[in-house]
Amino acid sequence: QVELVEFGGGLVRAGGSLRLSCAASGRTFSRYGMGWFRQAPGKEREFVAAISWCGGESPYYTDSVKGRFTISRDNAKNTVYLQMNSLKPEDTAVYYCAAKAKEAFWSSTYYTDTTQYDYWGQGTQVTVSS
Repeated sequence: QVELVEFGGGLVRAGGSLRLSCAASGRTFSRYGMGWFRQAPGKEREFVAAISWCGGESPYYTDSVKGRFTISRDNAKNTVYLQMNSLKPEDTAVYYCAAKAKEAFWSSTYYTDTTQYDYWGQGTQVTVSS
């Protein structure tokens, strides 16, 4: 069982930055790939970024955030981060972190798909004003 709690959401102007954090419970954090997803009003939850269990493999990003967002993790602190720069109004959404148990290999097939994740946080609101 893994419990996830997100922090760091808020209101920011376009062009600004925020850093989201997700703290995980338990002693097996390093056995999980971690992802960030978001859901805007009236839209389906979508993939944002994912990082492998050790952080050594190349992370995955959805095209709309490449070059602006960076995912990272600190296994000693059981925490995953999402640094968001150059924010746009279209980034406004509830952001969720999620954990997926380690697979035999790091693959976007598993780690960019919302249905593949085992545990989810409660979400944190990010609002970007124009």
